Amino acid sequence: KDADLRDLLPYGFAIHHAGMTRADRTLVEDLFADGHVQVLVSTATLAWGVNLPAHTVIIKGTQIYSPVKGAWDELSPQDVMQMMGRAGRPQYDSQGEGVIITGASELQFYLSLFNAQLPIESQFIKTLADSLNAEVVLGTVQSLKDAAAWLGYTYLFIRMLRAPGLYGVPIGAVEADPLLLDRRLDLSHSAALLLDKHGLVRYDRKTGGLQATDLGRIASHYYVTYNTIATFSDHLKPTMGDIELCRVFSLADEFKYMIVRDEEKVELAKLVERVPIPIKESLDEPTAKINVLLQAYISCLKLEGLALSSDMVYVTQSAGRLMRCLYEICLKRGWANLTDRSLALCKMVNHRQWGSQHPLHQFKGMPSEIVAKLDKRDIPWERYYDMSSQELGELLRMPKYGKTLHRLVHQFPRLQLSAHVQPITRTLLKVDLTLVPDFKWEDKIHGYCEPFWIIVEDQDGERILHHQYWILRKQYAEEEHTLSFTVPIAEPLPPQYFVRVVSDRWLQCEAALPISFRHLILPEKFPPPTELLDLQPLPVSALRNPTFETLYKGLGTFNPVQTQAFSALYNTDDNALVAAPTGSGKTLCAEFALLRMLARAEQGKCAARCVYVVALESLAKERAADWTKKFGEGLGLNVVELTGETTADLKLLERGNIVISTPERWDMLSRRWRQRKAVQQVALFIVDELHLIGGPKGPTLEIVTSRMRYIAAQTEQPIRVVGLGHSMSNAKDLGDWLGAPQHALFAFPPGVRPVPLEVHITGLDIHNFDARMQAMSRPTYNAVVAHAARGKPALVFVPSRKHARLLALDLLTAAAADGEPSRFRLADTEDIEPLVARVRDAALRHSLAYGVGLLTETQSASEQAVVRLLFESGAIQVCVATAATAWGTAPAAQLVVVAGTQAFDAGGMGGGDYPVTDLIQMLGRAGRPGLDESGRVVLLCHAPRKEYYKRFLLEPLPVESHLDHFLHDHFCADIVTRTIENKQEAVDYLTWTFFYRRLALNPNFYSMAGSSHRHMSDHLSELVEGTLADLEKAKAISIEEDVDLSALNLGMIASYYYISYTTIELMTNSLAAKTKLKGMLEIISAATEFDQLAVRPGEEEALKKLVMHAPLAVDQPKFSDPHTKANALLQAHMSRTQLAGDLAGDARECVREATRLLAAAVDVVASSGWLTPALCAMELSQMVTQALWDKDSPLQQLPHVTKEVATRCTAAGCASVFDLLDLEDDARREMLGLSEQQLAEVAAAANRYPDIQLTYDLASGQAAMAGEQVNLVVSLEREFEGDAVGPVPAPRYPGRKEEGWWCVVGDTAANRLLAIKRVTLNKTAKAKLDFAAPAAPGKHKLTLYFMCDSWMGCDQEYEIELTVTEA
Repeated sequence: KDADLRDLLPYGFAIHHAGMTRADRTLVEDLFADGHVQVLVSTATLAWGVNLPAHTVIIKGTQIYSPVKGAWDELSPQDVMQMMGRAGRPQYDSQGEGVIITGASELQFYLSLFNAQLPIESQFIKTLADSLNAEVVLGTVQSLKDAAAWLGYTYLFIRMLRAPGLYGVPIGAVEADPLLLDRRLDLSHSAALLLDKHGLVRYDRKTGGLQATDLGRIASHYYVTYNTIATFSDHLKPTMGDIELCRVFSLADEFKYMIVRDEEKVELAKLVERVPIPIKESLDEPTAKINVLLQAYISCLKLEGLALSSDMVYVTQSAGRLMRCLYEICLKRGWANLTDRSLALCKMVNHRQWGSQHPLHQFKGMPSEIVAKLDKRDIPWERYYDMSSQELGELLRMPKYGKTLHRLVHQFPRLQLSAHVQPITRTLLKVDLTLVPDFKWEDKIHGYCEPFWIIVEDQDGERILHHQYWILRKQYAEEEHTLSFTVPIAEPLPPQYFVRVVSDRWLQCEAALPISFRHLILPEKFPPPTELLDLQPLPVSALRNPTFETLYKGLGTFNPVQTQAFSALYNTDDNALVAAPTGSGKTLCAEFALLRMLARAEQGKCAARCVYVVALESLAKERAADWTKKFGEGLGLNVVELTGETTADLKLLERGNIVISTPERWDMLSRRWRQRKAVQQVALFIVDELHLIGGPKGPTLEIVTSRMRYIAAQTEQPIRVVGLGHSMSNAKDLGDWLGAPQHALFAFPPGVRPVPLEVHITGLDIHNFDARMQAMSRPTYNAVVAHAARGKPALVFVPSRKHARLLALDLLTAAAADGEPSRFRLADTEDIEPLVARVRDAALRHSLAYGVGLLTETQSASEQAVVRLLFESGAIQVCVATAATAWGTAPAAQLVVVAGTQAFDAGGMGGGDYPVTDLIQMLGRAGRPGLDESGRVVLLCHAPRKEYYKRFLLEPLPVESHLDHFLHDHFCADIVTRTIENKQEAVDYLTWTFFYRRLALNPNFYSMAGSSHRHMSDHLSELVEGTLADLEKAKAISIEEDVDLSALNLGMIASYYYISYTTIELMTNSLAAKTKLKGMLEIISAATEFDQLAVRPGEEEALKKLVMHAPLAVDQPKFSDPHTKANALLQAHMSRTQLAGDLAGDARECVREATRLLAAAVDVVASSGWLTPALCAMELSQMVTQALWDKDSPLQQLPHVTKEVATRCTAAGCASVFDLLDLEDDARREMLGLSEQQLAEVAAAANRYPDIQLTYDLASGQAAMAGEQVNLVVSLEREFEGDAVGPVPAPRYPGRKEEGWWCVVGDTAANRLLAIKRVTLNKTAKAKLDFAAPAAPGKHKLTLYFMCDSWMGCDQEYEIELTVTEA
């Protein structure tokens, strides 16, 4: 292709340079290697990379043009050596020849180069400042000492020792300081001063500490020198336009050697005329040349001069990152206008097109004539979306291109935005932004993800109030996405803010949304907190009761918070609220109220029954263990924890003095308070962690607390309500709601902790979640070393198990790198060895041996106990815990590091933030009362969230109710129990709630337009009307004459089994007369109860495997869907598949829910009168309890009987548990082949297996008239030695399972269920079943089924003959 080459080749000459096409260069190389061409003339580039030896090498001239310096420069010695190295072909020549033609001045240099060796010197000092900055940003260098140590790894250090004179090391320094530490400190110090002067790091000269700044991070990230960053930083002004922006770009240090040569001026003058952005400087200025070249590159202009072309390549290679660098600086400074311009310029450089050109230029391979036509058409870009393919074809007058154009327009990324604003306080707004992608995803064009910037600007579009980077991934390209963030707001209110979503890649791809504040009402100002008075601490003897005082033997006095609240709680019966920070001894305040109740019960003034409700199960367990020890053993009281199984819980409530429960379990029991005397006789109701009313369990917490006050008002028996919680800014509203008078309302600010707290917050500006988590390991290590000195304990919180392991390894690695691998182990190895040996998990064993513990929610209790024991006894210094263990499991420590404040949420859309309440709980773990002077917290988070946390962690928390979104099920339950009988009562019911108190005080949060009485009553009526209409539509209730409410069957089922009305609606619509096992399992898995089941990142593979091996196929599985996961886990449970870690915990949750759901499904099917699905649900209930499939042998329900043993027994003719019991002992022993102890366990379980005799009697005789009532009486008797039957021994079932039975009368031929009765059977029981005789006369064969819900293989069925005569 090359014309010059074509002319030369016939003469045996060839040329080779970088400007030729690849094919031509290969041809030349091959011809020369094969000897067809004798002389090859090439540029210096051929010496490197292309290995072509020759006999003779001639170097004609040793100067080369360097675009970096913009001048002619001598070839480097390495280049010359490399070229000379080409002379002499090893396989042909005995010697080679080299000729150098050079200037006389250089001759001596080249002679010495070939005859003597030159040492290679380090050039590192030139770039020391930039390299040091990069290390500071990375986190490996944090002080001058680190910097000197880091220099010890360089070649520079080695050369300084060998040739001190060359590197300016003073004479005699090497003798005085053999490792040149002072010299390295000097170098680091001067580099640090330079960086500090230009704002790239913060350098503290006293301590030698180095801290990265935003500018430093940008410089390191975009590989820009500190001079460039300093220049950009000084010259950028918020009001600049494009002209000035291009000028600032051309001032970069990277271009400092550029010069304007005389021969280029003519061409530059031509180019200046052709580029779109005017250039102010004269053409003699190098900045003007750089500017011209940049714009010529974007405009795709052709250049003539060789030197100018190579300058252009040099400019454009740096353009991308320098532009990005400018953009990041503007973004960090919050200048909206300039951020927008600089981002647009970045994209123009990438696409080589101007913003004024048509957006479709960005699609590769668009025919040029089409693009040219589009550029001429003056139609706004938005209009293209509304045109059909025909219209687009006509627009271009090229009909055949219409379809292509239409396709491209709809592949151009486009988002629809909508936003919902809620004021949280008077200075902070929460924005929920919904983004809906509205384009066709095409892998070739969009790849796997499309990045966007979300920017919130103030009313003038000048300041950026919030910015975040957001990635739209291919697998979620069809779904709508919701992002939540907070923005500050000031009074007087601005008219509006703007939310802009701008693509990071595509020009002209942005969506804007104004958020108007015309109707915004800010919440009322919060009342001031309670002041902590300087009181004399009360001694324990203030309890004035020797029995009570023995409980607090170890305590000398109560702390200030307890002292101040003491008289209100212990000497009065008023309802009370104590809001104080975590770790200030609130539990003891609750105990004051409890002791007061006990003292009154002794005098017979009230019942000795207290209910303690806390939102999380882990906390309930912890409290139960603690109080069983304290009050159970200390005072002989009955401390019980509710299980969630209604029958068992009622018995526990009857006998318990202190009942500990979660809100859901108490809600289940207290719903039917009118029938249950024990619920009415509660004397004290304690609600702990009341600030969680704003969290996911909040609505239930609010309902049960409101219900207790309602019961007290209805029965006129006082129930004392005591609330405890974290410092809340609106504690007064909570107090009013609980009915606490002013003197019993303690709203302390967060600063009143007995152990004061120092909080350090560090923001990391890394968008990717996992990269950010990795970047946190070094700061975590430094925090532990700096803040937890002298072996003080440190607790680190991470999002998940995976991160806990990684971080523990990183800590150990960092300690080993510092030369102290076991610095975290404070005890001797032999002392902790016996405990460590008990641990199964290899990763945990390894880390414990070096003094780092791991605590995760999926560990076994024994492993958790080992870690806690070692940590609390001070044998190991560091414990890495997952966020889920903050409640109830994690121990207290002097230092708490929160590494990352985001956990992956179920959507898999990236990280969802921890709730603030969780963070507060984590901070509450810092500082051990009585052991530490002060607690320390280091919080590492994503940079955009830093301001938000500064606000909320150090100020009291505003709490809002979420009840309005969760009313349906509570309304339904109270309509069933007839607490609500008409719409007015429903509105009155709401006035008891905390939601009602907050409604008037923060109307906008609850989407209410004003705060007058009129607004309130309209809003409440609307809410009640809407909720009841939904319930009516789901057939849960009926509304008569538009006022009176009554419950329907489905509503009763939902309320009885504590299941969402939406699930019951789903069951009604999905279950059919022909539903089989597979369908039943799918319907159960689709229940609303499983919506919150988390699908963690990385679990999809494991779920895929489970679904592949599942006995029942899952139709169209979607592995990010929690319902698919529920189905897979239930099937894995019944197949007895071993699950690891989180999945095992999730499977336990699923099984627990499934039992309730199946019981409800039986009732739903029975109300439709279908027989097959009812029996199917009953059988599935047995399968779930025993973790077996219906095709498995019932013998596998017994302990130690595996599939192999069961097969062996069946082959020997022993197929059921009854057959096994009938065998002789020896035969049984031989067949099972188990040890004596195992046989004893088998025998115990087999004897507990239900052996029930059933007799029935048709009270009305064998004949009946059609449609007449028939009475069937069933008598049951169990053969069992012993008193109480007790729960079912099902080791694979999580929790306690009480045995239940159904008696069913059905007509198998017609698939009709005539009667059903739930029976609980201890020794004997009678059941009466009434049903209408079939309508057709003649003989009917009906079947009586006696079905169990927990055992397989013990169901019974009997045929009943009924003769029907004409009515």
